[in-house]
Amino acid sequence: MTSLNNAPVLVVGAGIMGVGIAQVAAQAGHPVFLFDMREGAAAQAKSKLTATLDGLVAKGKITAEAAAATLARIEPIPSLDAAAGAALVVEAIVENLDAKRSLFRQLESVVGEAAILASNTSSISVTAIANGLLHPERFVGMHFFNPVPQMKLVEVVSGLQTDAAVAQAIEALSVAWGKVPVHARSTPGFIVNRIARPYYAETLALLQEQAATPQRLDACLKAAGFRMGPCELMDLIGHDTNFAVTNSVFEANFGDKRYVPSLVQRELVDGGLLGRKSGRGFYTYPEGAPALPAAVHEAPMVTGPVTVHGDGEIADRLEQLVIQGRLSGDAAPSRQRQSAWVGLDIGGARLVLTDGRTAGDIAAREGIADVAVFDRPLLWPAAPGGTLAYAVAPQASAAWRRQAPAWLAALGFVPVPLADAPGLVVARTIAMLINEATDAVQQGVCTPEGADAAMKLGVNYPAGPFEWLARWSVAGVTQVLEALDVHYRGERYRISPWLRRQRA
Repeated sequence: MTSLNNAPVLVVGAGIMGVGIAQVAAQAGHPVFLFDMREGAAAQAKSKLTATLDGLVAKGKITAEAAAATLARIEPIPSLDAAAGAALVVEAIVENLDAKRSLFRQLESVVGEAAILASNTSSISVTAIANGLLHPERFVGMHFFNPVPQMKLVEVVSGLQTDAAVAQAIEALSVAWGKVPVHARSTPGFIVNRIARPYYAETLALLQEQAATPQRLDACLKAAGFRMGPCELMDLIGHDTNFAVTNSVFEANFGDKRYVPSLVQRELVDGGLLGRKSGRGFYTYPEGAPALPAAVHEAPMVTGPVTVHGDGEIADRLEQLVIQGRLSGDAAPSRQRQSAWVGLDIGGARLVLTDGRTAGDIAAREGIADVAVFDRPLLWPAAPGGTLAYAVAPQASAAWRRQAPAWLAALGFVPVPLADAPGLVVARTIAMLINEATDAVQQGVCTPEGADAAMKLGVNYPAGPFEWLARWSVAGVTQVLEALDVHYRGERYRISPWLRRQRA
């Protein structure tokens, strides 16, 4: 295996991903051949890149000399034969197994036997693409993220026959290109597209059971630190693309219910409501998601002793907020650290941190009508306020229905009502992201460190799933998952064996 430093690179596919890969390689000093089956597409892509680089020069991001040098290294070619000397091929064509197999079989007769063949596939099995190649050991996945020049992550995906030296060469090259490589085993969705499924799926499930509006769900998850809510993110990706990836992962996992596609999203796709690119998805564009209407709440009433229940960071913070707001009058609230639940008892009414059960279930079990559950705030102690979902038990009094959001508002939150769904939105989403990540580790797809890096760099998550787990707890996460499993009675919320072992 020869060094890839400054070696000629062939990029096949002159779409957004292909031209981005070509730009990164050229900026790193490689001569780059750019090819596309559509006549003239490679030249057109270089012209568009010229305008992009000119814009960066105008903004002072790069020098005119650097832009000119980058463009000089990129050569649109009319046929693959013109790139016979390439030491690395990176394919970025349509996500179709047959098309990719056909291309790489053709490439084996064009480039030398020492050349590395890489695919930018986001979800197709690397092992499957390599099937039929004369030298499958030199084939590897090199999955970039859009936009390629800005996004740091590269998933280095090894198939069953990929030589370890090939994966290591791509890892070293990714570092030289200013990227952060993370190794993955070739399984459906690799790391990011697999672990990220619950971010979309839990919101789509809540929409299907009419638990909340897209605006409310997006607001709650953005308050938890995500840059975009799942609905606006699906609108940005395109529902056709997102739905296709979900279907691919679902089918590749033999219909595993954890990855089942959504009827809500299928209807959007069937209706041509694809998001930003069609002008309408969950929201209408260019306006996008409307702001949540401001709500006015009555003052919180203290009808009896205020007691803070539970131990840990959230219970401690609740106690501080009650004291700071003088919500228990002149007396400090009492504290029950040994309680099995976290939250406030306010004169017999309960404001409970969700453990996955619905408010109605808790009320029925405890024999207390006035129960409300609130979602898990992820950004404490850095951000004590923000949008927070809550739900009130169906059997609660009219007074408590008004007082539950009044208390949350007095504690510094912007309370957002949801139907009484198990796990609300943030808690169930984070629990499922953690569960999926631990299952990926259990199956040898990646390491915990790789999962954290991939999700933060590939999709800009505010933390990695194992970082969330360390801050929450195995017991807390599995409690939410078990409650979801009991409520919905299906395979979707089964707990990863990795988590079960940690809990034992």
